[in-house]
Amino acid sequence: MAAFDWDEYKEFKKFSGKEDKLQVAIDFVKSYYNMSGPREIYNMLAEDDIGQLLLNKRDITDAEGLEDFMFQS
Repeated sequence: MAAFDWDEYKEFKKFSGKEDKLQVAIDFVKSYYNMSGPREIYNMLAEDDIGQLLLNKRDITDAEGLEDFMFQS
């Protein structure tokens, strides 16, 4: 799996208009990496140190938890 590109994320965030960093990261992964499934997105974030911090902040421990978060937003 590709490494999360935080430099591109920062550029994406400038034009996102959203304040929630996890929601911006999800939108970024969907757009930049062309991923749409919660399992894929979760795995990508979980493999990255900062991504893991974003998940832990919301007590998201698995893809199902991320899916719940995605549908709440």
